[in-house]
Amino acid sequence: MNIAEGKGRQTTKEFIQFLYIARGSLFETVTLLFIFQKLGWITYKKIELYIQNAEEIVKMLNSLIKTMK
Repeated sequence: MNIAEGKGRQTTKEFIQFLYIARGSLFETVTLLFIFQKLGWITYKKIELYIQNAEEIVKMLNSLIKTMK
């Protein structure tokens, strides 16, 4: 959602800021998954794929940010 909102902004600089926010939100989500695991609400096996996907998405966001700069 952050990426979509950023795309609707007036400048590239604003869009890049929203890409950074999207990356931060992704890290928040991964942190919550680890907290859920520590609380015993979910197993690491269940979140492993999500974490791998998050790592790929971070790489894509970093590449997009670099390209946009």
